[in-house]
Amino acid sequence: MDYIYYVIIILMFILAISDLIVGVGNDAVNFLNSSIGSKASSRKVILIVASFGVFFGALFSSGMMEVARKGLFNPDQFYFSEVMLIFLAVMITDVLLLDLFNTLGLPTSTTVSMVFELLGAAVGMAIIKVSISPTQTIFDIYHYINSGKALAIIGSILSSVIVSFIAGIVLQFIIRSFFTFNYDRTIKYFGGIWSGVSVSFIIYFILVKGVKGSAIMSDNVQQWITTHSWQLIFYCFIVCSIIFQLLVSLKKINILRYIVLFGTFALALAFAGNDLVNFIGVPLAGLKSFTSAKENSLIASDLITMDVLKGPVKSNVLFLFMAGIIMTLTLWFSKKARTVTKTEINLSRQESGEEIFGSSVFSRALVRWIITINRFISSIIPKPVKNFFNKRFDNNSEKFSELQPKGASYDLVRASVNLTISTILIAFATSLKLPLSTTYVTFMVAMGTSLADGAWGRESAVYRITGVFTVISGWFLTAFIALTISMIIVFLLYYGEIYALIALIVLSIIFVIRTHQIHKKREEKLLNIEQEGDNTSIFDKCLNRSVKILSEIEKVFNNCITAWINNDRKSLRQLVKDAEGINFTAKKYKDNIHKTIEKLTQEAIENSHYYVQASDYQREIAHNINFIVKPIYEHIENNHQELLPDQKQEVIELSSKVNLFIISCIGVLDSKKMSNLDEVFKNYELILNEIDNIRKKHIKRIKKDKISVKNSLLYFNFLSETKNLVLNAVNLLKSERDFIKESMH
Repeated sequence: MDYIYYVIIILMFILAISDLIVGVGNDAVNFLNSSIGSKASSRKVILIVASFGVFFGALFSSGMMEVARKGLFNPDQFYFSEVMLIFLAVMITDVLLLDLFNTLGLPTSTTVSMVFELLGAAVGMAIIKVSISPTQTIFDIYHYINSGKALAIIGSILSSVIVSFIAGIVLQFIIRSFFTFNYDRTIKYFGGIWSGVSVSFIIYFILVKGVKGSAIMSDNVQQWITTHSWQLIFYCFIVCSIIFQLLVSLKKINILRYIVLFGTFALALAFAGNDLVNFIGVPLAGLKSFTSAKENSLIASDLITMDVLKGPVKSNVLFLFMAGIIMTLTLWFSKKARTVTKTEINLSRQESGEEIFGSSVFSRALVRWIITINRFISSIIPKPVKNFFNKRFDNNSEKFSELQPKGASYDLVRASVNLTISTILIAFATSLKLPLSTTYVTFMVAMGTSLADGAWGRESAVYRITGVFTVISGWFLTAFIALTISMIIVFLLYYGEIYALIALIVLSIIFVIRTHQIHKKREEKLLNIEQEGDNTSIFDKCLNRSVKILSEIEKVFNNCITAWINNDRKSLRQLVKDAEGINFTAKKYKDNIHKTIEKLTQEAIENSHYYVQASDYQREIAHNINFIVKPIYEHIENNHQELLPDQKQEVIELSSKVNLFIISCIGVLDSKKMSNLDEVFKNYELILNEIDNIRKKHIKRIKKDKISVKNSLLYFNFLSETKNLVLNAVNLLKSERDFIKESMH
């Protein structure tokens, strides 16, 4: 069975490549958000800067690799075959877990994933060992686990949440008090000093602390930097402050833009140096175990323990180089990275508007509690002090709006604070060989700075708090899932052997393909909504949208009737998803009304109320098709009574009239010939009369006891919602007609 270990090694490195892709897709949010959220430069320039940071950070990451080997379990207590199963279980779990969170658009921690996967897999293997041992009991598991190190790692990860959030609030409050939101005026006084501080700390914690253990840095160079660290940081601060102050005073350069880009590079470097272990540390540890067993000619034996993993680590620069290339390419081409990025930017953006999370009982109660406390504190603070800080934190001025690049979620001051704090914390943890979660740090720093900036106002606080706790709960869920799944996979691999391995590989491939398809469909839907009508007038935008929604509804309605008559449960299940998609699209259109109106010219404002009215009716008919399709599907799904022959005939005749009516509505909108509305209205009256007649016939059927209660309820609902559908379609046409008249004046 020697060949199986060759297969496992190859498989682990294939999974490592996949893990690098999904891992960077998740963690790109950590170092891209501040520069992208503040629009420090074009996306292309930001990605170029980040790519250099990731690449060089990968080369500096060697010192962290030992965490995967001996950080969480005692390798000398496991045999070679057992260690290989632990590592393989970790890799399979990691790819599946990170891919799932990327698809959902939730930033999770690759560090927490790796830590709890290793812990779960090691505990699982320890359980197996003590269960087959004649002398050991379940209480002997602690011999196999490096509990002290594990608790230190977990403690550092959890404490980073609180430390990062508080640090973000405090430092952002201080810096904002100096700069204000009109930083174009104050940057000439404080810009040089803040830039010097920011750059100095970044250089100190990245170059001085982050290079320890690097595969490309000699011991002499590291020793020199460590010995002269304080002199280096002091001179760096002096030189940088002078240079940046001269650039601000003489050249009028917005240095914050360059600080943010430099911070992006530094944070990307810190990310790769700290987190690369999460992606390739396990495969490299597996390779080391394999080569050691092979050298001792004990590859097929359970007589060799993995003491070799307890030795010092010096990773092959070639592996680090290749990992850096893969991570860099992922930055440019990963669509899921953009999805995850949107979540954090949305939660930390300065202005209110459409929120991606709803409110919760907890968030509402917390906001009310904070408002009460705020009122109390405000009542005891002297009025001059309140006026001073209110003036410093006023972000409603026109000057601030002019400073903000188009589409920016927050300004460069906050972006520079985000990057400075995050880089310090992450690089410091790297120097201590603690795998601090870059996701936790950057996310909580961003939330802290946004809170200090007043971004969580009365309009958005409940939604932002719900979003933050949703993400944080996802982190704890990550830990639980990682530990549980990796433990289960170890059991499957140990007892199922090659058959379990093949089954897991097949299931993993199916899972990744499926999540990719789900993510692609969702992104295409959102992209269509965001780009819809960008270069068209508000009138054309509204008209095109009405035609699109009516066309989709006509198709779903017609297919629904066919599936209902044929009792086709599978088709109805898909039609429910299609109807929900129409409703989702209509809701997005309606939610974006505020942003659309803000962009209108003064001339277009006069008839924009027709646009609002039409959007309302678009949403209503989307509701109607949902209330038609979903009850029919649930009726069929629950195996209730099918339609009677008379009902089928009535439904066919009614649906034929409704489809012709919707098609005629689409034709009128397409041609913009509102003179044809009279014919549409006649068809509308005929449909209403037809519905009334069918309802009367059904009442007579009920009196004769020929129909079940469930059938009657569904039938009445269908007739009622169909009536509402055609009524809202007529109202939509009237709105478009009035819109056309006003647009021609």
